[in-house]
Amino acid sequence: MKKIFALCLVFVFSSAPAFAHTALMSCFDEGDGTITCEGGFSDGSSASGVDVRVEQNGKAIHSAKFSETGDINFTKPSGDYVVIFDAGKGHGVVVDGKDITE
Repeated sequence: MKKIFALCLVFVFSSAPAFAHTALMSCFDEGDGTITCEGGFSDGSSASGVDVRVEQNGKAIHSAKFSETGDINFTKPSGDYVVIFDAGKGHGVVVDGKDITE
């Protein structure tokens, strides 16, 4: 798993000049019934103030903006859900809740 993550980072940062600033987001299950997601851009700029929403069955169940430190914490929904980092056309990330682990 770490090798795959490292290869993804190499790809993202080696291709950064071609994409200018690709949106990046990682989400973690805190093990206490909450999820924390961290967002930013490949050029090092902050995602502070950028919209994030949690959707279940195509409907938003939680909407917020990344904090000044580029993170967000929310109660883990039961069932299937996705977390969407929406920084505008071409600058978004969708993380499936099934892929969020401790």
